[in-house]
Amino acid sequence: MSKEKQSGTAAVTSSPKSPKSQQNGKHQPAANGKIKQQQNGKVSKPNVNALPPQKSIIVAYILWLFGGILGLHHIYLRRDRHAFVWWCTLGGYFGIGWIFEVFAIPGYVRDANEDPRFIEEFVKKLQHFRKPPYSGRRFVGEVMIGYLFGQLFEMAIPQTVFFGIDFSFLHWLIPVFIALGVWTVGNIGRERGVLWHCLLAAFAAYPVRYFIYDETYTLLISSLAAALVFDHYSKEWLRTPPKRRSAMQRTLTFTGALCIYFSLWGCFLYFNGTISDEDGNEVPIHEAFQNFLASAWWTDIAQALQDTYNYAQHHGWYETWKEIFESMDVDGERNAYKVLGVSATASQAEITSAYRKLSKEFHPDKVKDESQRAAANQRFIEIQQAYSVLSKIKSSRRRKNTKSVEDEPTIVL
Repeated sequence: MSKEKQSGTAAVTSSPKSPKSQQNGKHQPAANGKIKQQQNGKVSKPNVNALPPQKSIIVAYILWLFGGILGLHHIYLRRDRHAFVWWCTLGGYFGIGWIFEVFAIPGYVRDANEDPRFIEEFVKKLQHFRKPPYSGRRFVGEVMIGYLFGQLFEMAIPQTVFFGIDFSFLHWLIPVFIALGVWTVGNIGRERGVLWHCLLAAFAAYPVRYFIYDETYTLLISSLAAALVFDHYSKEWLRTPPKRRSAMQRTLTFTGALCIYFSLWGCFLYFNGTISDEDGNEVPIHEAFQNFLASAWWTDIAQALQDTYNYAQHHGWYETWKEIFESMDVDGERNAYKVLGVSATASQAEITSAYRKLSKEFHPDKVKDESQRAAANQRFIEIQQAYSVLSKIKSSRRRKNTKSVEDEPTIVL
């Protein structure tokens, strides 16, 4: 390999340990400042050139096929920003980007594995281009995600006065979300850039809203300005491998970003969303929600929950769950008593008598009116099912009682 290529490789991978790192029995700090002390008394240095856990291209394609719209393959390949964008756009605006990724996955896997072939190709790019070349696909993604984030925040701002506060002043934060969208896409993969360039560009272009009274064009112009500035002044190569964070750190970061994103959708629905009533009139969702909390249906549920909690405080949660389970009537006994019109203490003879009486009364052959025959037939089936349920339950209990009596020990005086 030529000296030029060797110098390029050094920019991507960590340099090997210098033979002068240990002199006179003294251990010098490792490249990352960490030294491991082993139990056998020897001091060893972590291998800074160790490859990350290797990813499988087969697993990546399986995740792409069955969960690609949600970016599962990107999470597997530690491309969390890419996965977040796919969550926000359902696979790159309803699957468009997901479909085109079928040819890019092998490159993603080589990048995640820091494959020598990928490193060699990346070194060549570093040698030929001082900064990442223009990519139309990435630029369009920056503009679209910047526009999406800006539009979403604009929709989340309450359009009416809430709690005595006019929140319209929050529109000045729209450029912040535009810049975040551009910066997120711009930092995917082996390219990176700073956020403040995008912020300056977005805020500089945003006052155009006072000349163009259309928020659509305002958001688009601000997104274009932020993307152009990022590409020309901020974008640069990520010369070192991405930092390997723990699963907990990745989970917290990714979950936090999703919570912020979906909370904006929640604000939009609650403050500015509407639903149609039975007459076709539009009702704001926040008013419909307040009306729901005041409805008899909800107050009954709330009262039932409160009664359940009070019962548990006096009788314990075990008895409470037992009572709830019994009230669910999983074996159909309570409903069967109700259908036959007998009490829960009725004997088998009383149950049989009620069954025969109701069967004769609601037998379909005795109904002459065709319009009532279907209802009578349904009632007749319910009576038969209720009698069958109670007969099985009574028979099972008799067998258990007989067995328990037989099992009792006989006391001889």
